[in-house]
Amino acid sequence: MHLYIHIPFCRQACHYCDFHFSTSLKVKDEMVNAICQEIILQTNYLQDKNLSTIYFGGGTPSLLEEKDLALIFETIHRHYQVIDGAEITLEANPDDLNAEKLRSFKRFGINRLSIGIQSFNESHLKKINRIHTAQEAETCVKLSQDVGIHNITIDLIYAIPADNHAIFENDLAKATTLNLNHISAYCLTIEPKTVFGKWLKQGKIEVINDKFASQQFEMLVSHLASNGFEQYEISNFASNNQYARHNTSYWKQEEYLGIGPSAHSFNHLSRQYNIANNTQYLKALATNQIPATIEILTKEDRINEYLLTGLRTKWGCELKKLNQLSENDFLEFNQDILKNQLSEGFLQIENGTLLITEKGKLFVDRIASDLFF
Repeated sequence: MHLYIHIPFCRQACHYCDFHFSTSLKVKDEMVNAICQEIILQTNYLQDKNLSTIYFGGGTPSLLEEKDLALIFETIHRHYQVIDGAEITLEANPDDLNAEKLRSFKRFGINRLSIGIQSFNESHLKKINRIHTAQEAETCVKLSQDVGIHNITIDLIYAIPADNHAIFENDLAKATTLNLNHISAYCLTIEPKTVFGKWLKQGKIEVINDKFASQQFEMLVSHLASNGFEQYEISNFASNNQYARHNTSYWKQEEYLGIGPSAHSFNHLSRQYNIANNTQYLKALATNQIPATIEILTKEDRINEYLLTGLRTKWGCELKKLNQLSENDFLEFNQDILKNQLSEGFLQIENGTLLITEKGKLFVDRIASDLFF
């Protein structure tokens, strides 16, 4: 089973980000207490109390102090059994990482870092309003390794507007010299409620160029493959089979519990999501209420979610499972669409599994939605 904890604070807002967070830390202590209270209240959500992964996401979890982590981990260990060899990940910003903090993480059992680097280029970091410098982006990885945390993934963003591909080529080259076992890379998207979204509406920036983005995606896949990385999910690349175990649990539809404002939970029968509002979250937990909306999943929901997550991965979607979920209607319902996608070379079937092809990777979400029930 898997546990996700959302830490809803950041030092400043990145221009592209539409995740739930606040730049005010005034209620951080109160939030940590509320998160611990929710862990207690949600104890019975997962039937199996053996956790194989824990993931601190956000927001910026590396803002947490030692006393905050002590309280959260004490609560987790009181109500769950963390199995030997569990993957415990913390998302971090480069500017938060120093030797003392990293040693503290290690003492609590955190054995994997997900570092939000985004770019090693100073002008690009300023363009997207990242708080760290290009130098910090590079040195924080080496510092983490020196302290003894070697299971590290970094995030990169591609399709940041530029005159050519030189900056992104340098980002890729730099990333593959850092002795990493995992890299995640995401296409810059402009969401309505972000700074970039407002600027787009005001005509201050242009929409992301699809051709430019697809060229950088192809560069990404090619460069990482030539450096020993396997693309096991559209945006995720691992060397030596070092897949992100927590994230893979989402794609494989395993059960997980999400704690904190905006966090989601999943138990096969339903999806539960907490309110994305710090004040209302704190108010509810103060009265021992979980401010969550529960959505009972229909047959169609379960099929569509399996398609959307499964087709993005190397493991694909098993036709047998699709037929079971659809009560034997899937192949008949999608006969014409499947035939077309197979003949166009966007999908292939191997050993009873529906897989995306290299050609289809650029359009995977649309291909999946075409097959929705």
